[in-house]
Amino acid sequence: MSKNVVMICGSLRKASFNRALMNALPGLAPAGLKLKEAPSFAGIPLYNEDIQKGPGFPADVVALAEAVRAADGVIIVSPEYNWTIPGGLKNALDWVSRIENQPFKGKPVLIQSATGGPLGGARMQYHLRMALTFLDAATFGTPEIFVGSAHMKFHKDTLELHDEATRKIIGMQLAAFEKHIERMN
Repeated sequence: MSKNVVMICGSLRKASFNRALMNALPGLAPAGLKLKEAPSFAGIPLYNEDIQKGPGFPADVVALAEAVRAADGVIIVSPEYNWTIPGGLKNALDWVSRIENQPFKGKPVLIQSATGGPLGGARMQYHLRMALTFLDAATFGTPEIFVGSAHMKFHKDTLELHDEATRKIIGMQLAAFEKHIERMN
């Protein structure tokens, strides 16, 4: 039986390395994982409890929460901004964290990141793991994926992931994540 997994890209840029990494995942995933992109968080306003208690949760927040809730697992692929989680992604998580019947509770979540620097987003992943721990997500452990020096691993014009070692370890990680989902469900 296949597992439905939603992917959240922490970068809003269409030509980001993280979007390119996310777009490569379906072709590297085992047959048992069906990956699709989650609804965008681009239109979500900054979290404000007055909005939550007034007009209520914005439609984009509800759509993202429902996609997470309906999925068997979640993959978050995100850059590192100023050594931490990009503001837009953190804001989306802050909104979703206030939804009743927390969508991330017990949900298997996998984290990946790609950056131009050598660390590949390690600091962001650490901070994201802390936020996901608060949400009681079942965050996947190892192998971890930190795509450092991304400009050398993606084709400069097509953004296709061409680095074979990176493709191989991602395939291994996705296969292990499939088993993680099975254990958690």
